[in-house]
Amino acid sequence: MDERQRFDGLVEALRVAVPAMRQAEIPFLLGGSMAVWAHGGPPPVNDLDLMVREADAERTLEALAGAGMRTEHPPEEWLVKAWHGDVLVDVIHTPRGLPITDEVLARGHVRHLCALRVPVMSLEDVLATKLLALDEHRLDYAGLLQIARAVREQVDWQALRERTEAWPYAAAFLTLVERLEIARVFAPTSEPHPPGAGTWPAASRGTSRSWQADSPIGSTGAAARS
Repeated sequence: MDERQRFDGLVEALRVAVPAMRQAEIPFLLGGSMAVWAHGGPPPVNDLDLMVREADAERTLEALAGAGMRTEHPPEEWLVKAWHGDVLVDVIHTPRGLPITDEVLARGHVRHLCALRVPVMSLEDVLATKLLALDEHRLDYAGLLQIARAVREQVDWQALRERTEAWPYAAAFLTLVERLEIARVFAPTSEPHPPGAGTWPAASRGTSRSWQADSPIGSTGAAARS
């Protein structure tokens, strides 16, 4: 299956999941790489992330099962799962460092995606969950750098740094973003460069943005309930 087919599968899963969540009146946000795509980032090809409060996780599985998906309780305690054919739907309630609460839901924005009005996680929250998920076993910065280049002008980088820099893998990535001149992450300093210090080469600012999400059609203070 090529990337376009995987992307189309995610879209079909989204078209099933969103009406099911609305019918069950469960507040949620689209998260992960598909949320980044909704903000103008690269197209996703892996799985679909739905962000819900922990108290709503089982109700979400019931709603998705009612829409024809098969469900799963994995050993991890921070999520449950559903499958639309071969497409994985992660129902995430407690990502590292950012449990899904009413406050997180309220920071979402409604976007027009694939002929649906979809509540989407705020960009800073999406990036925080991705950075805080990094560890020595999952330390691939390539995809994160692609995302950073695509959405750099929309991100409050200093606020993101303040939220995540205590996690060393996140701090290392943010330093890389600054050194590659993708974005200004750290506050300017008046201290001179040490003798012999050079400048870092500017990163390429081009990005491929095929299969783009539609422009936002509005925002709400809370995740949408139909």
